[in-house]
Amino acid sequence: MCAPAQAQAQAQAQTQTRMRALASVFASPRGLLRRTALLTLLPVVFMLLAAGGTAAASTAAPTGRVVIVGVPGLLWSDLDPARTPNLWTLVQGGGSASLSTRAAPPKGRGFICPVEGWLTLSAGQRAGAPGMGCALPAAPQVSGAGASAPDWAALVSYNVTETDYKPVLGQLGQLVVSAGGQVAAVGPGAVLGAADRSGKVGKYAETVEQLGDLTPYRLVVVEAGDLTRAWIRAGTGAGGEHVRVTGQARREAVAAIDRQVGAVLGRLPAGTSLLLAGLSDTTGAAHLHVAIARGPSPGGAPYPAGLLTAASTRQDGLVTLTDLTTTALALLGLDTPDGAVGRAWTGTGGGAPPARVAADLAGEDLASQVLREVRGPFFTAFVTVQILFYLLAAVAIRRGWGGSRALTAVQVVAVVSGAIAIATFLAQLVPWWTFPVPMAGVVLTILGIACAVAGAAFAGPWRAHVLGPLTVVAGVTSLALLIDVMTGSGLQINAVTGYEPVTGGRFYGFSNIAFAVYSAGTILALAGVAQWLIGRGRRGLALAVCALYGGLAVFADGWPAWGADFGGVPAFLAGTAVFVILLSGRRVSVVKLGLIGLAGAVLIGAIAVADWMRPAERRTHLGTFVQQVLDGEAWTVVARKFGAMVGITVGNWPLTLLSLVALAFLFLVLNRPSRWGAAALGRAYAAAPTLRAGLIGALTCALIGFLMNDSGIAIPAMALTVAVPLTLAACVRALQLSPPTTPERPSAPAGTTAPPAA
Repeated sequence: MCAPAQAQAQAQAQTQTRMRALASVFASPRGLLRRTALLTLLPVVFMLLAAGGTAAASTAAPTGRVVIVGVPGLLWSDLDPARTPNLWTLVQGGGSASLSTRAAPPKGRGFICPVEGWLTLSAGQRAGAPGMGCALPAAPQVSGAGASAPDWAALVSYNVTETDYKPVLGQLGQLVVSAGGQVAAVGPGAVLGAADRSGKVGKYAETVEQLGDLTPYRLVVVEAGDLTRAWIRAGTGAGGEHVRVTGQARREAVAAIDRQVGAVLGRLPAGTSLLLAGLSDTTGAAHLHVAIARGPSPGGAPYPAGLLTAASTRQDGLVTLTDLTTTALALLGLDTPDGAVGRAWTGTGGGAPPARVAADLAGEDLASQVLREVRGPFFTAFVTVQILFYLLAAVAIRRGWGGSRALTAVQVVAVVSGAIAIATFLAQLVPWWTFPVPMAGVVLTILGIACAVAGAAFAGPWRAHVLGPLTVVAGVTSLALLIDVMTGSGLQINAVTGYEPVTGGRFYGFSNIAFAVYSAGTILALAGVAQWLIGRGRRGLALAVCALYGGLAVFADGWPAWGADFGGVPAFLAGTAVFVILLSGRRVSVVKLGLIGLAGAVLIGAIAVADWMRPAERRTHLGTFVQQVLDGEAWTVVARKFGAMVGITVGNWPLTLLSLVALAFLFLVLNRPSRWGAAALGRAYAAAPTLRAGLIGALTCALIGFLMNDSGIAIPAMALTVAVPLTLAACVRALQLSPPTTPERPSAPAGTTAPPAA
């Protein structure tokens, strides 16, 4: 069969497979959730299926050869051209990245043990092991040339019953063996990574030298565990925490690892792909670790010198542990099973000098460590300052404290406060983590950028208008985050309100906090623009601009190539629709809200199905969720996210308190008559009627976002952090522009005229 005909046949087969999967959902007696979800999307599903599917992946025997070297605990700061020459050779001749070691540790432990790293490699999905402490991988049970992992059945049971991700242990090794390839493991940890689903590996050796010729094996997994052994031997402290290995002991362990890597390189058959990964932590804190790929890439060409990336992160120089399994399978020419969530490593090239690559990647890990130290204190200080400001502003407005000067000060501080949220992202343009005092560095950087944005808000003639400063700050917020997601979400990586790549919850698109800031900024900015246009008699144009930009903003939030935000789209669409309806002078009814909600569900569903139609290696979590619906795993995902939402709402009391105080300030201070006369919010509505529509739209979006996302109270808290201070600034300006409505103080009684004396 010619290549085009074969590709067409494969595409037709893939389409038929998807049709059967959909049919099985409707035929399943227990598929109520899946039937409900897919019934809504059925027209979109069949339209996309009719457009044709993607070619099915090969299921032939392994076509490549892969050696995986697992080096738990290896950091980029460990590498040096003199002390680690073999590792440095790999950096010079291949692609490099920071490795986010995503696994499933027990709740309360924030770092990954070596056993969990090996099991995650085995499954291609986050896996865990029982116990809060870490231990060496158990010695395998050797039988002839092969070996088996002890307590394998217990590990399988634990991951099925005690973790949220339900990993299939032994998936990597099983796929290679089932396709006719031989698998070898070197070291106890490698047995966990290379074993088949029964926990066995066909060939086992203690060292690479004992293994001998690597040519017969399609997959060889090697444990370079000197850092693990040094860490476990160091013992634990008085509180049970693992003692950190530093200084000479760490250098000696890394040197031993380098020698073992040299031994592997000396036996590497021609055309073999070498993947090296620091697949767990060996300290009491989570780190970004070393990832290097050398040799043929999944496309056949050698990995170029420079940086690695993967579709799972979309960030140059950042990959994940779950990607390692998928990369190995792709190099072997094998299908990636549905349970594996990673994406293959690819090279970005660039040819930067090895010293520059290693230094930059070590800096990324440093930034992540500093972020962990400063995030908690930053949010504590942020919430405290916000609450104090609301209290002082309440006194100034309710009682007229300080007169007009106090109102001016309140307006300035309010505008700066409203700019803080976007400043936390723009701060990533400055390497604050390299400052001598990082906590002071991040605070001063964020405050400086917020003041710069506020300065722009007061720099032009717009400062005299009620919504002038609000529109500038909200507009900068919306445009900056829109441009960010369209260009790779770089501003959100290691931001104090953004992604934390070490834990690896997400690496691209809109995080929930960024979505909250973006949506509130967008709706309020449109309210300001609409007020300006309506004031010039262009109501029709105002409605068109708000509908078009609002539609673009919602699309950017959900589109897989940009925002890739599942729960945010219905909330954002509802908030934008409510804003536009109110702006047009119409009322929002229950029927309209229902139609808006249905439209939001259909929109995000259509986007998710379109993403699902792409090849598995190119899907985002939107398409992955569709597959989970088909596989009957949707309840697990929904339950996990609902639990996270409740946990954050209940457990993060500072953000909950901030939300309550902000709402109380908005409705009990700004919306009630004060010492200055009529309610400040009423004055602002009278001077700029579009503010009411914008504020209601933003609050609607925040409320629905709170209910639909796993970040819980963080979404309304951050939305209110933008909306309430900027609304306060508009209220202050409205008070300044209108005369007091309270009656003047009565004059003293006039003196009586006494009758003349007789």
